[in-house]
Amino acid sequence: ADAEAFIRDSIFHDEPVIWRSLLASCRIHRDMERGQLVADRIMELQPSSSASYVNLYNIYLDAGELSLASKIRDVMKERGVKKEPGLSWIELRSGVHSFVAGDKCHPESNTIYAKLADMLSKIDKLTATDTSGTKSDDITRNEQSWMNWHSEKLAVALGLIHLPQSAPIRVMKNLRVCRDCHLAMKLISKSENREIILRDAIRFHHFRDGSCSCADYW
Repeated sequence: ADAEAFIRDSIFHDEPVIWRSLLASCRIHRDMERGQLVADRIMELQPSSSASYVNLYNIYLDAGELSLASKIRDVMKERGVKKEPGLSWIELRSGVHSFVAGDKCHPESNTIYAKLADMLSKIDKLTATDTSGTKSDDITRNEQSWMNWHSEKLAVALGLIHLPQSAPIRVMKNLRVCRDCHLAMKLISKSENREIILRDAIRFHHFRDGSCSCADYW
């Protein structure tokens, strides 16, 4: 409530980026009522941007409000709002390698997916035994394969294959990283004992030993 009041009374009250930050916090704190109001404000400022619709959709899903979540999809269709495809890329000595979700066009596709399967297997074991606070319901055995094949995970898998242990894995993404991938990156940094730097549309995320520099706010 204090954050919302601060934004409304500040010179930034017409800046969508600060409202999107508050909307993300509404999801973290499961404040659906405030999330609805904040999303409406962002839609007024940027009616064609999909970010607020997607975040509000996820807030409804988290709250178990499936009918409201479905209505958001309908509103997006009515207004002609389309979600921009997620794209991630990593630069290696061989050049820049880019991926979309479920991408199998890369010449090393089979090796990448084998590495990804190994990464996810280690995550499953880590979440089953970890007691340090990284365990979460966000990763489950019934998780959809499509979530596991998000573009940033494919890019990280390629980095793990080719980069030496001492080298950080640097990945760029054109959209805001989703909560599932953010959690996965924390766990991968711990299970693989690797430093991962992910630059999404919002900020830099520096993953190390199971935690992120953003403290889960982005």
